[in-house]
Amino acid sequence: MSGQTQRAAEEIQRLTNSNIFRIQAADPYPTTYDSYAQRGDNERRNNIHPAIRGTILNWDQYSTIYVSFPTWWQQPPMIIHTLFDQYNFSGKTIVPFTTSMSTPMSASMPYIRQMAAPYNATVLNGYRYTGDNAGLRTWLQGLNLIK
Repeated sequence: MSGQTQRAAEEIQRLTNSNIFRIQAADPYPTTYDSYAQRGDNERRNNIHPAIRGTILNWDQYSTIYVSFPTWWQQPPMIIHTLFDQYNFSGKTIVPFTTSMSTPMSASMPYIRQMAAPYNATVLNGYRYTGDNAGLRTWLQGLNLIK
């Protein structure tokens, strides 16, 4: 809703020359915060994996997948579960990063690892983006994803 996750993805795209694919629910999320939060909480409480609109073209050509998401209730939104349901992450390296006002990335990492486990994918240490592009660059350098 705030655009912070998109800004993080765009900065990573700039630094890594990656492609961006925006994951959107087939049934769009509401535009008001309260309704948005209510739907997200209902999906979480009822383990609903919302359908994704469209497809990611040429999925098999990518070996490194940056998975970006806002943190909702100390975990990735359920639409991230849908991503892992619909795409084969076998042989891929997953680089998770989140946007959150206060929840550390460590809260989301068990969920990402659990979703990646059936694929035996490599999951790198994630990052919580707070608008600090220098910190983002340092994190990517530490993972040897950029120089």
